[in-house]
Amino acid sequence: MESSLRFSSLAFIALLAYFAFLASAELHVREFVLRNPWADGPEYITQCPIRPGQSYTYRFTIEDQEGTLWWHAHSRWLRATVYGALIIYPRLGSPYPFHMPKRDIPVLLGEWWDRNPMDVLRQAQFTGAAANVSDAYTINGQPGDLYRCSRSETVRFPIFPGETVQLRVINAGLNQQLFFSVANHQLTVVETDSAYTKPFTTSVIMIGPGQTTNVLLTANQRPGRYYMAARAYNSANAPFDNTTTTAILEYVNAPTRRGRGRGQIAPVFPVLPGFNDTATATAFTNRLRYWKRAPVPLQIDENLFFTVGLGLINCSNPNSPRCQGPNGTRFAASINNQSFVLPRRNSIMQAYYQGMPGIFTTDFPPVPPVQFDYTGNVSRGLWQPVKGTKAYKLKYKANVQIVLQDTSIVTPENHPMHLHGYQFYVVGSGFGNFNPRIDPARFNLFDPPERNTIGTPPGGWVAVRFVADNPGAWFMHCHIDSHLGWGLAMVFLVENGRGQLQSVQAPPLDLPRC
Repeated sequence: MESSLRFSSLAFIALLAYFAFLASAELHVREFVLRNPWADGPEYITQCPIRPGQSYTYRFTIEDQEGTLWWHAHSRWLRATVYGALIIYPRLGSPYPFHMPKRDIPVLLGEWWDRNPMDVLRQAQFTGAAANVSDAYTINGQPGDLYRCSRSETVRFPIFPGETVQLRVINAGLNQQLFFSVANHQLTVVETDSAYTKPFTTSVIMIGPGQTTNVLLTANQRPGRYYMAARAYNSANAPFDNTTTTAILEYVNAPTRRGRGRGQIAPVFPVLPGFNDTATATAFTNRLRYWKRAPVPLQIDENLFFTVGLGLINCSNPNSPRCQGPNGTRFAASINNQSFVLPRRNSIMQAYYQGMPGIFTTDFPPVPPVQFDYTGNVSRGLWQPVKGTKAYKLKYKANVQIVLQDTSIVTPENHPMHLHGYQFYVVGSGFGNFNPRIDPARFNLFDPPERNTIGTPPGGWVAVRFVADNPGAWFMHCHIDSHLGWGLAMVFLVENGRGQLQSVQAPPLDLPRC
């Protein structure tokens, strides 16, 4: 299910989520919901799942935010097909900080399996091996010309010569970062994750799962038909879907063939980077800058260092059908060697609000329990994480810095890390191990990009900062859903401040029952 929702930048929104699935579900609205974690959506974090045939209305106020966001299911792999764009326009009289485009074109990138994605997930959960990769990528729900039996339904975007349009590109795919390009056309980046950027021009963007990127495109080429295309950026030593999805940018005055071979002229294909082109992905990310001076916190109250990566669970019987990972193991993933396990009796937010013990603990480690050469040859004794349901407490309005360090355990990889309830500033990144004595001196504290999802450079680190001014339970996780299911996640518990305006709202009466 795909759709686009459009709002002004100050609005009260009520979204009715109705699910009649055979399995329960819930909805995650990718929006900065102040003091209202009940409208956030991840199952067993801020609510229990919506039961089959039941409904829940997500009510939240949009304030001081505009741009491209999206909504999706946040229960297992249901978001493979349950997602859509959520577009917040500026208030009337408040222009964009760039030339006004003629119109918007939402471009939703997705993944498609020929099987039920839930069956693919269940098989992987049983065997402990990696899930089968997708069979296709999609643009606005359609795979495009390069897949069998799909050419007639390839998405076409008509455009007038000289027209400038804004492509609102969303990577709604489950498990894959993507390169995206439009043949013969330059793209001017103006926004990422609903935050404006200093404009810059590029021929290709790299966009991770969960991220959004707005680009301006001007129809300044010879009238014709041009492919927009997306294919994998794969930074890990792991199988991936190596197919390419396409749509067609079609000039309204494009010529047609004459004579015996009459018909439309074949579209021009763009030049895309190689699948493992980390240099291009890094160069793109490093060009992003906030559109003006950013209010980055300078004095840090909470200085956190999180290792993120994969792991393996050893099996007592390696020959078991449930241990089909490498060398008779089961795949896992962790932050600071803690592999997150969702509770089942209650959500973390409800348990926290109600004072119910036994659902989670608040002893998530601020640093790895063991220091090691994170990107070197790691001892196999450090490959097995500890399972648990742990949160980390933050004081209201604490200034927080998190360094996210990728590891080489199993494989180095770009992990798109998403923080619910917040936007953050990406103040620095690099390859190798983070050096706290040298690297902070190179931080950009003037105009770092503002995001809600950021990839760790493969075999490297990225540093983010934010002010913990939104009380509640907020999920931080890898947006590669295979990794999330393996445990690459944790929860921040942001305490209330003083008074009603600094405290979590009371839960709504129709909050799904556990």
